[in-house]
Amino acid sequence: MPSERRTLFVLVPTCRLLHGVTVAHLYGVTDRGESVLVVDDRVRPYFFVPDAHREAARAAAKPLSAYREEELADWRGRPVARLAFREPREVPPAREALEAAGIPCFEADVRYAYRVMIDHGIRGSVEVEGEASAGRWTDLVFRRPRYRPARFAPRLRVLSLDIEADRRAAMVYSVALAGDGTEAVLLWHHRDVPGAAVFPTERALLEALSARIAATDPDVLTGWNLVDFDLTVLARRAEELGVSLRLGRGEGRILFREDAAYTRQKRASAPGRQVLDAIGLVRDVGLPVEDYRLETVARAVLGRGKLAAGRGRGEEIERAFREDPEWLVRYNLEDARLVREILDRTGALALAVERSLLTGMPLDRVGASVASFDFLYLGELRKRGRVAPPGVAGAGAGHVVGGTVLDSRPGIFPFVLVLDFRSLYPSVIRTFGIDPLAFRGMVGDEEEGLVRAPNGALFARGEGILPGLIGDLMARREEARAAGDRARATAIKLLMNSFYGVLGTATCRFADSRIANAVTSFGAEVLSRAKREIEETGFEVIYGDTDSLFVLSGAADAGSAREAGRRLRERVDRALARWARDEHGVESHLSLELERVYRRFFLPHVRGGGEGSKKRYAGLVETKDGTRLEIVGLEAVRRDWPEAGRRFQRELLRRVLSEEDVREYVRDTVRRLRTGALDRDLVYRKVLRKNPDEYVRARPPHVRAAVLAGTRRGGVVRYVITRSGPRPVEPGDALPPDLDYDHYVARVLAPIADAILPF
Repeated sequence: MPSERRTLFVLVPTCRLLHGVTVAHLYGVTDRGESVLVVDDRVRPYFFVPDAHREAARAAAKPLSAYREEELADWRGRPVARLAFREPREVPPAREALEAAGIPCFEADVRYAYRVMIDHGIRGSVEVEGEASAGRWTDLVFRRPRYRPARFAPRLRVLSLDIEADRRAAMVYSVALAGDGTEAVLLWHHRDVPGAAVFPTERALLEALSARIAATDPDVLTGWNLVDFDLTVLARRAEELGVSLRLGRGEGRILFREDAAYTRQKRASAPGRQVLDAIGLVRDVGLPVEDYRLETVARAVLGRGKLAAGRGRGEEIERAFREDPEWLVRYNLEDARLVREILDRTGALALAVERSLLTGMPLDRVGASVASFDFLYLGELRKRGRVAPPGVAGAGAGHVVGGTVLDSRPGIFPFVLVLDFRSLYPSVIRTFGIDPLAFRGMVGDEEEGLVRAPNGALFARGEGILPGLIGDLMARREEARAAGDRARATAIKLLMNSFYGVLGTATCRFADSRIANAVTSFGAEVLSRAKREIEETGFEVIYGDTDSLFVLSGAADAGSAREAGRRLRERVDRALARWARDEHGVESHLSLELERVYRRFFLPHVRGGGEGSKKRYAGLVETKDGTRLEIVGLEAVRRDWPEAGRRFQRELLRRVLSEEDVREYVRDTVRRLRTGALDRDLVYRKVLRKNPDEYVRARPPHVRAAVLAGTRRGGVVRYVITRSGPRPVEPGDALPPDLDYDHYVARVLAPIADAILPF
């Protein structure tokens, strides 16, 4: 077979057992747009044990082979042995047997396909060279290729899928497909319907769906709530009807699995094709939306929504199937179109690709911060000739202290500076060498030359992995920002900012609360020293939170305030550099920047108390087009608060901070609310954290509304308060006639006014 060379992006890493041999299957897409399968049987499933226990492990676990790793050692430099097995399913029982015998196991929980990628240095994309042939399900198949590092961001072929079914999801009416030049609706019906490929039975529709997806051959299959609804219903109906539903690039049905983490997120996999729920992709972008229903997100992003929404949608779909299939076809196709356009407009898929290229995680797991950290750190450990510890290093993950929040001074202030440390926690890790491999215990375990954190944690200089990794990521982020590559810059920021949290997460093998608290204790020290340095120059710090300080500039205009901010920034940077060098013997990578100047700034009291509130404020920022109101933590940015109250607070703040009269506006808002002009804006929205029957002692209003609506845990309850209690409502529903206006004036408008007007 001829030798070929391709650069490919890995879509789906998996494995198969062929003739008793475990084979890695890496499905991907090449720089020429080809679908490709890399087949590699050179890596056996394996893990490590202390070499001193090699023979005991051989007897207890009966591996295929057991030998000393000459170039690898454990966490503290002791020899290790590799135990290799025929197939991945032999690993868990072997690990259990060894641990029961008191033999520690290293890296026994690494998935086989990830192991292959880590061993070959594959991080999202790679160049392969070797024998290649035409594949049955893919354009090319590479067998046992040579690997070289590469960075390749593909243009993925994406197909959006959406189904319509009866209210019980017991029957699939139609399936719409949109994307990559394809727009089609597959419908089963007794007559021809314009705009649809019509089939005589539901069974025939499902059979045609497999053929249509194979012909379109997308790299990614997506949809809104795709896994929990569309694919679940399709898979169930295919099984009930005896249809072989093939949605991947290869033989095999679609499989469902649930993450072991607390989120219990459900995922789906199809051989060789990525299955991505668009809701998860869009959540990672961080859109400021009320909720993540398709209707809500589409209107926020695209300016248009579904053709029908609200509580009666199910009945409308059933009626349309019987009486107006032309409308059903349009409705179905528009839903599929909306998803594809939302992904394009938000850049959500591009962000996922960049995160995959950074961490090596497949697209459906780029948001898994612990797994991403594991993938990166294990690869770097191997370069150091080390294997990871069994489970948690050191004392394990205990109580982790959060960021420092300073007391605030309530009031309204002119020309307030916001001085912000750029990537504070990553910069702390980089500056002081905080890292699991470099960790040497706590005070009392002193060795000469160690860096001591304020919480007493000790770190060996120059031995950590994270400081160098963060330095590289920071440089790459600056390159991305300079090039205008927003997706890449955001992906790098998300990755760097996840490191601290992962170090305090019990499910991470490297987690240790002492290491995580070393980060926050240094962060608190940095914030405290910066505050002291600022106040020694005669400025007042009126608030501080984790990595930001809010400073009264004393200036008469924005220009003078910015100049004061620049001087303070330079002074603090110099002071911190001296401190890092003189007290810890390290080079400072801490950098303060003037993030913004508020023309007028508002800090409220704690509701019902006299002290200043925390993580809640608002301010007017000058822009080239005038001023912009920014709000943090207040009701106006809470998704569960009625829009009438949110709008009232926004406008009240704008007027107060602009020094306009507010009396008539307050009176007019109360009048309009009581006369029904604001009825549509009185809806509360709350996520139901538990099932209604789990609320025993008290049932808050949203729970009582959920009972009436039949909403279960995880659902969003939309309700209004009437004189007879809370009542659920949906978009498009008629509102109850007995809305309790006294409630909304006393519980929504009055607290907002009382927090602002005394100033």
